[in-house]
Amino acid sequence: MKELAIPLPYLRDDQIAEVELSIGRSKLHYSFRVESFPWDVEDEFNHPDDDEITLSLKRITRLKKAIQEYDPEWELVQIFNPSENSKFIQVLYRKKLKLI
Repeated sequence: MKELAIPLPYLRDDQIAEVELSIGRSKLHYSFRVESFPWDVEDEFNHPDDDEITLSLKRITRLKKAIQEYDPEWELVQIFNPSENSKFIQVLYRKKLKLI
């Protein structure tokens, strides 16, 4: 088993969840962060004839840019499915482990 799912309570945008894992006498420390990025594209230059595919591509492009510009000390773990008509999409990051 290489992964373990840990249920987390709702995290506010400014919170970081920390998890400590012990394997034998070794301890690993993980930090997780859930970020919310804009998912609604109504504020961009939308054309009235934009179809659903065009709007989806605009959302994906905006999210891709946000992920690429994110703090490089954090790695992407998961992108959560936004609810219908959601204005934000949530993304889970884990702080990269620094090996010494």
